[in-house]
Amino acid sequence: MKQSLLKFFHKIEPDKKKSPFLHTLYDGFFTFAFAPNITTKGGVHIRDGMDLKRQMVHVVLALQLCYLFGTYNIGHQHFVALGEYTGFLQGVHLKLIYGLIKILPIFVVTHVVGLGIEFYYAAKKGHGIEEGFLVSGALIPLIMPPDLPLWILALSVAFAVWIGKEAFGGTGMNVLNIALLARVFVFFAYPTYISGDDVWIAGIDKVDGAYVGQEYGWIYGVFDWIFSGLGLDTFGAGRMAVVDGYSGATPLSLAFQGGWEKVTETYSAGQMLWGTIPGSVGETSKPLIVLGALFLIFTKIADWRIMVSMVLGAAFMGILLNLWDVTPFMAVPWYYHFYMGSFFFAMAYMATDPVTAAGTPTGKWIYGFLIGVIGIIIRVLNKAYPEGWMLAILFMNVFAPLIDYYVVQANINRRAKRAQALKAGV
Repeated sequence: MKQSLLKFFHKIEPDKKKSPFLHTLYDGFFTFAFAPNITTKGGVHIRDGMDLKRQMVHVVLALQLCYLFGTYNIGHQHFVALGEYTGFLQGVHLKLIYGLIKILPIFVVTHVVGLGIEFYYAAKKGHGIEEGFLVSGALIPLIMPPDLPLWILALSVAFAVWIGKEAFGGTGMNVLNIALLARVFVFFAYPTYISGDDVWIAGIDKVDGAYVGQEYGWIYGVFDWIFSGLGLDTFGAGRMAVVDGYSGATPLSLAFQGGWEKVTETYSAGQMLWGTIPGSVGETSKPLIVLGALFLIFTKIADWRIMVSMVLGAAFMGILLNLWDVTPFMAVPWYYHFYMGSFFFAMAYMATDPVTAAGTPTGKWIYGFLIGVIGIIIRVLNKAYPEGWMLAILFMNVFAPLIDYYVVQANINRRAKRAQALKAGV
C-alpha cells in the first residue's frame, strides 16, 4: 500500500523547472505525509534522527489542549458578559460554536498569509518549503485577542515573516521569535486593539456609552436551525445588554488598580488557575499549558533548563518587589504572579524557541533567569503595559548570542588555564 502511494505521488510530481511554485507545494505536502529517507545526524539532532518538520509537529500537538480550552473560553466569556450561561458547563454547544466561529478566521488568515509568503520565497529560491511557520502559525492565533480585525492580523503576520525571518535568510536564521514579533507589531502599531479591558471579550460593542452584544450573523442562524431541530438552546438575534458592572478587566489590570485584594474581588484563585478569565486565546489555563510543557520536555523538543530558570527568575524578582512594597502591585505575593497573565504560556512555548534562545547549557540558565527577572519588572513597574513576557523574551532574543559567546569564551579560558597548569606541572 505504501509503495503504491509513493508511486502515485512520484507520478504526479510537477516539474521543478517548469512549475517551481507547484513543485514547492507538492514537496511541502509530500514531506509532511511521508517520513524522509535521510534525516539529520550529528549536526542539529545529535541523539536522534527526527526531521525538522516532525519536530515542529510535536509542538503543534502540544498546543491542541490550549486551542480546545481557548476556543471554548471565547464563548464562555462572551456569554458571561451578557449574563447568560454563567456556569462554565452551561450552554456548552453555544460556547464551543461561538469560539470556533471566532478562532477559525484568525487561524485561516494567519496561515494563508504566513504560508503564502513562505511558499513564494521557497519557490523563488528553488528549494522545498521551510517548516518553521508550522509552529509560528499555531502560536499566533493563541496570543491575539479574539476580536482582532483580520486585516490587522494579516499585516502583523506579513511583517513578522517578511521582516523578522525572510529578510534574515528564512527558517532558522531569524533573531527574534516570529509569533511574538507579530504580536508586538499589533501592540505598537494598533495598541487599542490589543490593550485595555475591552479587547479580551469577543462580540461586544459600545453603543452610546453602554456595552451590548453584537448581532449574530447568518452563520449563527445556520447553527440555530440545527440546534432548534435538536431541541437545544439557540443564539437568537443578539444585541443583549452587557450585565451592569461587568468590565472584562484582566487580573493584571485589576492588580495595578488595587493589588491582590482588587483582583480577588472579581476572580478567585481557582478561576485564574484553570483559566475561566478574559485574556489571549491560549494563555489562560495554566494546568493545560503545563501539560503541554511536560510533553515538550518528555519528547526533548524544549529544554527544561530555560523553563526552570525562568520560574526561578520570576520568583526571585517577585520576592524582591514584595520586600520593596511601595505600590499595591508590588505587594502581590510573588507566587500569585504565576496565576495571572501569560507566564506559563511564554515559558513553555515562547522562551524555549530553539532558534532565538541561548544554545549552550549554561547560557540557557542565564537566558531563562533574566527573562523571568525582566518580565516581572516590566509587569509590575510599567503601568502602560501590565504584562512583561513579550518584551522580556524579545529583549533576551537579542542578547542570546552574546550570552552564548561569553559562556563559550569562559569555557575556552578555563580549559586554557587547565592546560597551562598541566604543562607547568610536567
